[in-house]
Amino acid sequence: MKTELIMVGPPASGKGTQTKKLAADTGLKHVDTGSMLREAVANCTEAGKIAKQYMDKGQLVPVDIVAKIIKERLSKDDCKNGFILDGFPRSPEQAKILDKILEEIDCNEQVTLKVIYFDIPMNNLVERIVNRRSCSSCGAIFNIKTMTLKNVGKCDICNGELIQRADDNEETAKSRFNTYFEQTAPLIDMYEKRGNLVKINATGTIDEVYENLKAAIKQ
Repeated sequence: MKTELIMVGPPASGKGTQTKKLAADTGLKHVDTGSMLREAVANCTEAGKIAKQYMDKGQLVPVDIVAKIIKERLSKDDCKNGFILDGFPRSPEQAKILDKILEEIDCNEQVTLKVIYFDIPMNNLVERIVNRRSCSSCGAIFNIKTMTLKNVGKCDICNGELIQRADDNEETAKSRFNTYFEQTAPLIDMYEKRGNLVKINATGTIDEVYENLKAAIKQ
């Protein structure tokens, strides 16, 4: 039985952290949109070459090109037993594109498909964003409210300087989350009507949310 998991949730919901833990524990390949794009560009695939033209200009890669890259990636041997997809789809339109991709890839296979939605109130998300700091050297992410750092203002991993992104403020965060929920709500409704959606409480600690995630997968 092939297991396909699609992770859906707003920025700062913790799905990136949880997906990495789940991939390490289950052996399922973690596939995220950003890595797929970078890999396709690095490997100079046909779709990757086209994507590079947009990325070099700082523009969004068209959905049809992203779809080709996703199909190429999910067709590889390391995804033959399943995968954890993160970052796509983000709208009902993209979900329909993914439907076609999976229909072609999973031809005549038995598949368990679950869409895991990281459910978390906007207030919690805004608080996480405002208190988020990233290492200027290695890129590691920390929360100055919930985490105790070895040295204030310094990365626990490489001792690099911790910085706050210019857009990690309350006003910008609320605007981003409003846009996200407006665009994603129809997607959540669609998967819920199909019976594929499983919501998990994403407001607890990393370990608590991970237990929620593991329980959701067993449902």
